[in-house]
Amino acid sequence: MTLLGEQDFARIRDIRATRPDDIRAAHVGRTKREVIRGDGRLFIVAADHPARGALAVSGQPTAMANRYELLDRLAVALSRPGVDGVLGTPDIIDDLALLGLLEDKIVVGSMNRGGLRGASFEMDDRYTAYNVDTIVESGLDFAKVLVRINLADPGTAATLEATSLAVTEAQRVGLPIMLEPFMSKWADG
Repeated sequence: MTLLGEQDFARIRDIRATRPDDIRAAHVGRTKREVIRGDGRLFIVAADHPARGALAVSGQPTAMANRYELLDRLAVALSRPGVDGVLGTPDIIDDLALLGLLEDKIVVGSMNRGGLRGASFEMDDRYTAYNVDTIVESGLDFAKVLVRINLADPGTAATLEATSLAVTEAQRVGLPIMLEPFMSKWADG
C-alpha cells in the first residue's frame, strides 16, 4: 500500500527551499489531542532510528535508508486505527507535519541522536536532534531520550549528565519526557 507520491515529495522540497516558515505553521496549526484516551495505552511508531545510522529492519540492512519510502511507510502506519502517534527527529517530524499526517496524533521529539551506530563515540550520545525549547515551540506533545549505559565506556558519563540536564529543563517548562534506558556493552570492538 502506498499513500504518498512524487507530488508530495516535490511539495516538501519546494516548501523547505522557498517557504521554510510554513514548517512552523504546520506544527502550530495542527489539531492536537489528549495524550491519553480510550484504553489508556499509547501506540507510538518509532521513526528516529535512521538519524543514528540504524537502518536495518527484519534482516534488511537498508530498509529505512530511502527517505521517501520511510515517509510513505509512516503515512501508512499513521493511517491505521489504533496508532496514536509518532516519535522522530526534526527532519522526519517536519515532513510529516507538512504532509498533514500529524493531525490528531501524539508527536514525540527525539533528542539525542549523536551516538552514531558503530562509531568509536557511540556511547557519547550527544543531543543533536530536538532540544526542549524546540519541542515546546513546535507544539510537540513530549520528548524522548535514549539513555544508553555502558559501564565500560567513559562516554556514558557525558550522556547521563546531558540527560539529567534535559530532564531538569523539561520539568522546568512542564514538558513530559520519556526515558528509554538501555544497557549496552561493546562486542567485537
